[in-house]
Amino acid sequence: MKKLSLLMFSLFFVSFATIAQQKTTEKKKTQQGHTDENKFRQMKDVFATPNDQHTASGAPGHQYSQQKVDYIMDIRLDENANKIYGDENITYHNNSKDHLEYLWVQLDQNMRADDSKTPLAKSNSAAAFVTPDNFMSSYMGEKKGFGYNITKVESNGKPLSHTINRTMMRINLPQALAPGKTFEFRIEWNYLINDINKDGGRSGLESFPDGNKNYTIAQFFPRLAVYNNVEGWQNMQFWGRSEFALEFGDYEVNLTVPADHIVEATGSLQNEKDVLSKTQRKRFEKARKSFDKPVLIVTQKEAEKNEKGRATGTKTWKFKANKVRDFAFATSRKYIWDAMAVNINGKTVMATSLYPKEGNPLWEEHSTRAVATTLIEYSKLTFDYPYPKAVSVHSERQGMEYPMICFNFGRPNEDGTYSDRTKKGMLGVIIHEVGHNFFPMIVNSDERQWTWMDEGLNSFVEILAEDVYDPELFASNPAKNITRYMGGDQANISPIMSQGDYVKQFGPNAYSKPAAGLYILRKTIMGPELFDHAFRTYSQRWMFKHPTPEDFFRTMQDASGMDLDWFFRGWFYTTDVTDIGIKTVKPLYLTDKPSERVTKLKEQYKQYFDNLGDLVYITDKKEDANANAMNKYANGKEVPAYIYSVEFEKPGGLVMPIIVELTYADGTTKRETFPAQIWMRSDTTARRVFSSTKEITSIVVDPDFETADVDTSNNSWPKKEGNKFEDFKKKQKN
Repeated sequence: MKKLSLLMFSLFFVSFATIAQQKTTEKKKTQQGHTDENKFRQMKDVFATPNDQHTASGAPGHQYSQQKVDYIMDIRLDENANKIYGDENITYHNNSKDHLEYLWVQLDQNMRADDSKTPLAKSNSAAAFVTPDNFMSSYMGEKKGFGYNITKVESNGKPLSHTINRTMMRINLPQALAPGKTFEFRIEWNYLINDINKDGGRSGLESFPDGNKNYTIAQFFPRLAVYNNVEGWQNMQFWGRSEFALEFGDYEVNLTVPADHIVEATGSLQNEKDVLSKTQRKRFEKARKSFDKPVLIVTQKEAEKNEKGRATGTKTWKFKANKVRDFAFATSRKYIWDAMAVNINGKTVMATSLYPKEGNPLWEEHSTRAVATTLIEYSKLTFDYPYPKAVSVHSERQGMEYPMICFNFGRPNEDGTYSDRTKKGMLGVIIHEVGHNFFPMIVNSDERQWTWMDEGLNSFVEILAEDVYDPELFASNPAKNITRYMGGDQANISPIMSQGDYVKQFGPNAYSKPAAGLYILRKTIMGPELFDHAFRTYSQRWMFKHPTPEDFFRTMQDASGMDLDWFFRGWFYTTDVTDIGIKTVKPLYLTDKPSERVTKLKEQYKQYFDNLGDLVYITDKKEDANANAMNKYANGKEVPAYIYSVEFEKPGGLVMPIIVELTYADGTTKRETFPAQIWMRSDTTARRVFSSTKEITSIVVDPDFETADVDTSNNSWPKKEGNKFEDFKKKQKN
C-alpha cells in the first residue's frame, strides 16, 4: 500500500506547485478584507430564527397552533340571472395565545368589481383588436356589475361593525377574542357570475350555443384569512395572480340548483336519495367496487337528452366536509358523470369526473383514470390521501384546484379527434390540479406569499405521476428543459424566493424551476432513497398545517443528513446559472526521470525524500515517458499507461456536482461523479487526475443534461463541431 501511494504522492507535488503559484498571485491581488461569500456558507443569514412553533429541524414545535374556521352555508344558484346568493354562518376558533381585536375576511370576487384597482395596476397599451364588450368596459366606462353585494354582516341577530378594503373585509369585534374562545357571525351576500371565456377568472360559467351553462364555482364566498405567528394576519390584497392562504375547518353546505342539474362539490354528499335517481345510485354502488375502470353514472346519451330540457323546479344537494381549507362546486345539466374506486393502502377513495359531451371521447377515456393514478402516485411520495374522493370537472379554459375538486381544460375537436398535444395538455392539467389536493390543500403553505411552495412542489410530483401514466407521452428532462429560461435575460428573471405578484416570468419561476430543482436534487444530488424519505417527512410533518419555506428547506436536510444550504441558496434565492466545462486536458506520463523542480525539492528536503525510498515520477514530457517505471512495484497488476490532468472551469454562479463521462479508444465508457463540494475551496476551477490502462479519446461533462447547464459549448474534450452538445446549444438558441 505504501509503494502504491507513491503515485498519488508525486501527483500531489505536481498539483502543489501549481496551487502554490496560483495562491501567490491571488495574494498579491487580494489585499482588502471581505465578508464570507463562499457558496457553501450556511443560510443562517437568510433563514428566519427557529422558535417553539417552527423548529430548527423544520418540524412543527411543541407550541405550534393554528386557527380553525367552520362554515354552515346555504347557497342558491339563479340560472336565469347567473347570480349566486349565499347565507353563511361562521364559527371562528381562536387557538392562538393572542387576543384578537378583529378578524380579516377575504372577498376575492371584489377583484373584478367595477371599482377594482386591479385593472389600474397593470401597464398596458392599445390593443389591435378587442371584443365589443371589452371596448365598452375599457374605453366607454361601462360597468359590468361584478363583485360582492354584502347585504348583512351580523352576530346574534345584531349588525356587526365591519370595514371593506377592496378584496379584504375587517370584522371589528365587539370585544377582543381571547385565546381558546370562539366567535360566531353571519354574512349574507350575492354576486353576478362571470363568464370565464369572456370575462376571465379562475371560476365562473362557460356558455354554450344552446343556452346551457357549465358552472364551475369557487372563491365564491367570503372566507377567513390566515392568522399565525409568522405573518400575523395574511391580509395581502388579491390582485388576481397570487392565490390563497386559508384556515382548515368543517363545512356543511346546502346547494340549491335547477332540478335537472348534476352537482359535485367538496365533501361527501349527504342526501343521495333526494337528488339521485335509483338508477344513478345503483351505478354508483357498482363504481364503489370497480377498481380497474370507471363506471358511467350518467351516460352521454342521458346527458344529451337532459341538456335539451329546462327544469322549472330546484333540488338542494347537501355536502359535508371535515378538515378542509376551502369549498368549491360544479353544476350543469350537461354533465356526463363517471367514477371508479381507488385503493389507497387499503382505503377506498372515489375518483370521479364530470364533463359535457364536448369533452368526449377524450374525457371518458382518460380523466378518471388520470385522477386515480394521481392519488396513488402522490400518496407514495407523501401520505395516504385522506379525503373520500377526488373530482375532475371539464371546462374549456380552466385549470384550477380546490379540496377534492378541480376544474380542467383539454377539449377535442368538434368531430371528436384530438392531437397528442391536446391529450398531453389535458392529462397534464388533471394530474397537476388533482395533485394540488396534497399541496397546498393539505400541506397548507401560504400561496399569497410563496407561490412555488404549492406550484413548484406539486409540479415536481406531477412529473413522476405523468411518467407512470404515459411514459412515452411525457418523456422529458426537466433539468434540460429549464436551461433556456435560466440562461435568458437576467433583467427578466426573478429569484424563486420572490412574492408572486411581482415575479417576472411567473410560470417558469413558480412552476418549472422549482420542479426542475427538486428533480435534480432527487436524481443527481441526493438520490431517490434519501430524497424520498426527506420529502415524505416534510409532507407528513406539515399535513393539515401551515409550513414556511424554511420548514421545507430545514426538513429536507434534517431528514436526509445532507447539507443542502449551498443548493437552496443558489437555486431558490438567486438567479445564478449552472455552467461547468472543461478548461484544459493535459496528458501526463510515467517516468523514472525526476523533473528539474522535483530534483530541487529532493535537494531541499533530502531527509524527507530519503525516508520515502524508491520513487516514480510524473511528467508532461512525452519524450521522457517510461511506461514500465511502475512495473516492479505493481505486484503483477496492470499499470495505467495513460494519465490525464483535467482542469474544470465554472463560469456559472451555481455550484453543482461534476458528472464526467470518459470514452476510451476501444469504445467503452466510464462515468464518475464528483460532489458539489469539489467547489468548496475554489469557486472557479477544480482539478482531477484520471488514469487508465486504455487511452481516453474524449471527456464529456454532464452527458445526460442532469445539472441544468446553460452553456454546453465547453462540456467536451476534444471540442468538436457537430457533437451532441453543440447541436443541443443550437436547438436552445432556436
